[in-house]
Amino acid sequence: MQARKLIATTLSAVVLGGMVSTTMAYAQTRGMERRDDRRDNRQGSRDEKAECKAGDENSRAECRQEKRDTKQEGRGKDESKPEGEQ
Repeated sequence: MQARKLIATTLSAVVLGGMVSTTMAYAQTRGMERRDDRRDNRQGSRDEKAECKAGDENSRAECRQEKRDTKQEGRGKDESKPEGEQ
């Protein structure tokens, strides 16, 4: 009788532990992916601004706007559509 109780308790703990660890790992992975995407977007914006500044055809304001546009594209926003339509 006690052996069955011990087995049932152990099995319940293993199942519950597996469910909790899977849920936490999934949430952490998604957050890490979003952070990596943001870092990539920022680096792409920096690269584009550096290229713009290296060339003499654009003003500083135009380079800043290009950087902003690149960051917005990375966020998934399309400027050709009105807000709320995405």
